Amino acid sequence: MKKKIVDIVMTVLLLFLMAYQVTGEKLHEWIGIAMTVLLIAHHILNRKWYSALFKGRYNAYRVITTVNNTLLLASIALTAFCGMAMSGYAVPFLYGMAPISFARQFHLAISYWSFVLMGLHLGLHVPAMISKLKLSDKKRMILSGIFAVIAGYGLFIFRRDHLLDYMLFKNPFAFLDYEKAKVLVIAENLLMLIFWTFIGTQAADLCMSKAKKQKPWLPVVFASAAVIIGLILGQVIKTSGF
Repeated sequence: MKKKIVDIVMTVLLLFLMAYQVTGEKLHEWIGIAMTVLLIAHHILNRKWYSALFKGRYNAYRVITTVNNTLLLASIALTAFCGMAMSGYAVPFLYGMAPISFARQFHLAISYWSFVLMGLHLGLHVPAMISKLKLSDKKRMILSGIFAVIAGYGLFIFRRDHLLDYMLFKNPFAFLDYEKAKVLVIAENLLMLIFWTFIGTQAADLCMSKAKKQKPWLPVVFASAAVIIGLILGQVIKTSGF
């Protein structure tokens, strides 16, 4: 129960951390500190995972989750470090522990990497969580189809806002819409997170379907559908002039 509570709170905080125009600088910093504390708590609660790193066999699913967890930990740690190096409210005594120009650009870029990796991390654990619901194959397919559409819209937003440019260090400054409704900002962050969570879920399903000798093409179809929907939406809206 403790693990689930920590994970849920971290996910909610992540949505607000990515909504700087909603929280403002001061609250953004304190949410970042809370996220760092919860991250430490999360790893303490999951310490058995570290003790098992060099034990047992590594199948495709375990390789993917291990790589994802390692990259996620590194990205969040770097994001937190750069954030504290620019802190003017939460931990001002750490201001300047890294060059500000470096900290600003890396904090911006790596925060989006953390966002993407967090979505994938959540998705990789979804099959295990929903297995307890004992859904029929038909219901799973219907839900996957629905979420493919939702995830596709999330990809459209991700591309519309040029977030990949931030991740690739092409834009040193964030261009935020401060006039957009706060609820809409959070909702769009959630939709983008759903896309990456959906991709992670399909990757996990693909690994598990191969192990269980089930239909391995289904996860590929659903993931491809989400991507195609996102690309088509972008093209339609671009050509329509909106």
